[in-house]
Amino acid sequence: NTHYRIPQGFGNLLEGLTREILREQPDNIPAFAAAYFESLLEKREKTNFDPAEWGSKVEDRFYNNHAFEEQGPPEKSDPKQEESQIPGKEEEASVTILDSSEEDKEKEEVAAVKIQAAFRGHVAREEVKKMKTDSLQNEEKEE
Repeated sequence: NTHYRIPQGFGNLLEGLTREILREQPDNIPAFAAAYFESLLEKREKTNFDPAEWGSKVEDRFYNNHAFEEQGPPEKSDPKQEESQIPGKEEEASVTILDSSEEDKEKEEVAAVKIQAAFRGHVAREEVKKMKTDSLQNEEKEE
């Protein structure tokens, strides 16, 4: 038995790929994997946020809590360095969360409009049905 060490962050990348393969269930898995990793590279280049690096730091923090010790308390660290590193990553994460919540809100609004329209249609049909029965009863009384 030989034990190999995998690079930090590689496990996270494979977990993400596996999750997407299970979600999408593509016919051609190698081509899907190539496209998946290519899209990850494009996202990393555009946003300067590497999910593999972030995942490895989170994993390292979970197991031995050494990855985040370099930041230190806000009073002692350089404010320019702190501003340039931390808010960018937080903004990217919050933008992703906001985008997904905006998409969810739009879907909810569309669903609400459909439900309201269906209910109004139901109420209108009931009123028409009631008006028809009332008019039929009035005609029977007149005869």
